[in-house]
Amino acid sequence: MKNTLLFCCGLAFAAGAFAQDTNPKPASLKEKTAFQTSSPWRPEIDVRSDIAIVYGTNDHPNMTFEQRVKSWRDRGYDVNFMTGIAWGDYKDYFLGKWDGKNHLGVGQVTQKGDTIFHGKDMPYVVPDDSFIEYMKTAVVKRVIDVGITNIFLEEPEFWARAGYSAGFKEQWQKYYGFPWKPQDASAENTYLSNKLKYNLYYETIKQVSSYAKEYGKSKGMNIKVFIATHSLVNYSSWQIVSPEASLASLPGIDGYIAQVWTGTSREPTYFNGKEKERVFENAFLEYGSVVSMTAPTGRKVFFLTDPIEDRVHDWSDYKRNYQATFTAKLLYPMVADYEVMPWPERIYTHPYPVLGTNEKTLIPQFYSTQMQIMVNALNDMPVSTNKVSGVNGIGVLMSNTLMFQRFPTHNGFEDPQFSNFYGQTLPLVKRGVPVQTIHMENLGYAASLKDIKVLVMSYSNMKPVSAEVHEHLAEWVKNGGVLIYAGRDDDPYQSVMEWWDTKGNNFKAPSEHLFKLLGINPTGGDQRFAVGKGAVYVLRQNPKEYVMQPNNDENFIKNVKQAYEKDAKGGKLKFKNSMYLERGPYDIVSVMDENADSKPYTVKGPVIDLFDPQLPVLAEKTINPNEQALLYVVKRVADKKQPKVLASASRIYDEAATANSYAFIAKSPIKTLNSARILLPAQPKETVVADSEGKTITDVKSSWDKSSNTLYLGFANSPDGIKVSIKW
Repeated sequence: MKNTLLFCCGLAFAAGAFAQDTNPKPASLKEKTAFQTSSPWRPEIDVRSDIAIVYGTNDHPNMTFEQRVKSWRDRGYDVNFMTGIAWGDYKDYFLGKWDGKNHLGVGQVTQKGDTIFHGKDMPYVVPDDSFIEYMKTAVVKRVIDVGITNIFLEEPEFWARAGYSAGFKEQWQKYYGFPWKPQDASAENTYLSNKLKYNLYYETIKQVSSYAKEYGKSKGMNIKVFIATHSLVNYSSWQIVSPEASLASLPGIDGYIAQVWTGTSREPTYFNGKEKERVFENAFLEYGSVVSMTAPTGRKVFFLTDPIEDRVHDWSDYKRNYQATFTAKLLYPMVADYEVMPWPERIYTHPYPVLGTNEKTLIPQFYSTQMQIMVNALNDMPVSTNKVSGVNGIGVLMSNTLMFQRFPTHNGFEDPQFSNFYGQTLPLVKRGVPVQTIHMENLGYAASLKDIKVLVMSYSNMKPVSAEVHEHLAEWVKNGGVLIYAGRDDDPYQSVMEWWDTKGNNFKAPSEHLFKLLGINPTGGDQRFAVGKGAVYVLRQNPKEYVMQPNNDENFIKNVKQAYEKDAKGGKLKFKNSMYLERGPYDIVSVMDENADSKPYTVKGPVIDLFDPQLPVLAEKTINPNEQALLYVVKRVADKKQPKVLASASRIYDEAATANSYAFIAKSPIKTLNSARILLPAQPKETVVADSEGKTITDVKSSWDKSSNTLYLGFANSPDGIKVSIKW
């Protein structure tokens, strides 16, 4: 995540605090939740997830990397590792200590000759052989030698505005076989430049992941390599190039972390002619793009959210947008593995502004309690086969080439705020249609289009990676799929040097090749064609026109509705202002604004409101437009006679129950307050709360709710554990 590493790396601790780890603990069976940190264990940040992802191999003052790893293992964590693959605190490499050569010249350079830096002496890298060798031998080898088997390579990023360094020019000559051409000179140069950037990090990750697997195997270890990456939606919007979906085909890559959070999802978008933040809707599309990237390949994916963000805002802003992004990720029931937060040291120990004042304060206790309730709900969150309410059979096609056309502007072609993508998606999402994005790179997997009845696509802001893409699409349509192609095909990238206009092909636009395979010949405005068992709609507007102009998406929506109801025979395409999902005992709800329907959504209780740190039991919960809710539905607990902690701002250990008693230990970071709601078969007669030394805690908040048969308890947290004993 952007600009977070610098804050976290300057921590100093007492010399010799931890001994060298020579006997690492075996990994546990559970690898469901994680957090990343560059700090050693501290009681203020003991989040109690399954995995502590230790960041960076750098030795801190008075503490080695190996000692940092041991500090988390000693507290019972599985320890994984993460480091940047395009940037990092690699000063031994950049400044010449590693091999005697200064490597600051590997940085990504703009047209003005400026190197793009992530921090002091920390450039974004144009990866060459020396950098790849450094990553292998100075970083990955050291990680495996300390007994870590899961490695996360973070943010393979090449800025679209870069591409002017001597190193990049050398890579161009090597890749294309002809001299470098400046990307500002033509659309074709831009496309070729970004294609090379994409390939450079693909090859880097291929080599580093292969080395990790081989070196681990030589030591009898099964190494897994994951990529921690922003979504394709965000990278395209922010004008960054990254390998994204193609990495899933590498045998050395085992999965991803979807780095989606307030900072990415608050990027303003256009809808109905207005540019503004639409955090929930954007997050929903971001998470969806990662699902479509990974689901057909079977790769594991962790979903990330962040209770704060890199840019400085106040705590109320963080809370509101955390709820929006958190809800969005839970609406993907096929994913149940999570990075619950990055940088807990930043969240728990760094002061941020108080709304309406000049003051700064550490995280308010009401917010840390709410956050920990939400985080611990993730430890319990099940995979589900349920679907989000509404029509789930409408998809939008995406490609890695979305990143290739974003910068600079050529021939007057502009795509403000990535609106050609949002023009295909937001008109549907805002009407309560849970649109699915489909990666064209995965069309060779049958699962990609298995449940899609109507597929929307455009070549206004992306281009097909191969002719095979069109073969898959044509086959899908002929077997009954309905394709909606939206675009004027008038951007300057239509004629770049690519497969559709080289090697015997002479199509003026890539869509012409697709239309030929479909056996159609669009000649004018909007047209519909019957093709085999399916149909094709050609709409001659660029999708950005649907959202950048007010009230201009009606024609698009009309055609989608007709395609779904009449051609795909999918039933009624109903529009609404909400998305709802039942997931085990949890109800997840989002109600959207900017909708003709402004009614709230009501859930009947008793339900526990997990966005309220007091965990109230409600007879009903009303969710208004532009609000979200996470609710625990008590009636869906399978065995109501079995005592159970339903929700808590702590993780629960060592549960023990008898016919008339229930006991457990609650652990969470120090200096935070616990809030717990506990299902019991009867109202308790005695409740004792004690610290790790057995001393009774007297200032405990307690109340009984008869409607749900639940006990509420509130007390100060401790990472060493608070023991609760209840009798009835």
